[in-house]
Amino acid sequence: MFYSLVDQLVVLWHPFNVFRYITFRAAYATITALLICFFFGGWTIRRLRELQIGETIRAEGPKHHQAKAGTPTMGGLLILAAVLLPMLLWGNLGNRLVLVAMLATVYMGFLGWVDDYLKLSRKKKTGLRGRWKLLLQAAFGLWLGWWMIHEPEYAGIATRTSIPFLKNVYLDFGSLYIPFAILVFAGTGNAVNLADGLDGLAIGLVAVAFLALAGFAYASGNSIFANYLNILHLRGAGELTVYCLALLGAALGFLWFNAHPAELFMGDTGSMALGGALASVALLIKQELLLVVIGGVFVAEALSWFLQVLSFRLRGKRIFKMAPLHHHFELIGWSETKVVIRFWVVGILLALLSVSTLKLR
Repeated sequence: MFYSLVDQLVVLWHPFNVFRYITFRAAYATITALLICFFFGGWTIRRLRELQIGETIRAEGPKHHQAKAGTPTMGGLLILAAVLLPMLLWGNLGNRLVLVAMLATVYMGFLGWVDDYLKLSRKKKTGLRGRWKLLLQAAFGLWLGWWMIHEPEYAGIATRTSIPFLKNVYLDFGSLYIPFAILVFAGTGNAVNLADGLDGLAIGLVAVAFLALAGFAYASGNSIFANYLNILHLRGAGELTVYCLALLGAALGFLWFNAHPAELFMGDTGSMALGGALASVALLIKQELLLVVIGGVFVAEALSWFLQVLSFRLRGKRIFKMAPLHHHFELIGWSETKVVIRFWVVGILLALLSVSTLKLR
């Protein structure tokens, strides 16, 4: 809103020109998202309790998790509000990249909400069937890949992706880019969803990932920085910095209520929305492969689940005591808090490693 009114505001008072700057609007988007969570978090928890929207804990999970049964869930609705409202205030809604990223977040959030609704309101433990969930995720990934190929902003580079640690070297997927986009989008959405099993784990990792992506988005959108750092320059990508930092603010604000012992769970509404946002931003700034580094913990969580299922089906044996990976560490004796903090430490180290790729080329 402020960005669209800046020309009129500057006439009234020249200092309003500050609303043109991405860094200023990104900072205030972060603060606004935080405040929305702080002010409405308690109300959200009370309202969900009134509606009896509580988490159902799997019987086969760690026994001490049964104490979490009934904790209000679907807190992803708070996250979505804390992201979208700041964007209405501080974002440039005329930027197509921002609109696509917002659409991806809302789409995945709605898909997650349907999953939560089926689990809670209809008492279906499995929620939305896996094949339907994957199909609907793949459908958006297909559209996003198609859109990028036909978007003038990506002319000549739509099917290319940057290779971490290599200078001016790109991998061109050609006709395979759309399947690649589907893999990135669906894979990231499910990986974040799998990591959401301990208090504060997924939301803390997401906060770190979006902070790193914000730096890449800003550098990609600035021609001077992009040329100096030898990365693809994408006009308009800088506006995704505002979006990434709004997501950072929402994540930190939600963590206030999601830290152990959690008062509020995000549910699939939140985890899938955040996964969709993470994947779409990485695709839009052409850092798809770097997402494997930034979200390395998410990759490990998804890979542990995949290997566990594959091993059990092929050999009848399990590799881990329980999948995803965070449950394995719980069952070998680590406390929940220790698992979360150590996974955060790894996530921070991976984010720093991803940023270092800008110079280690």
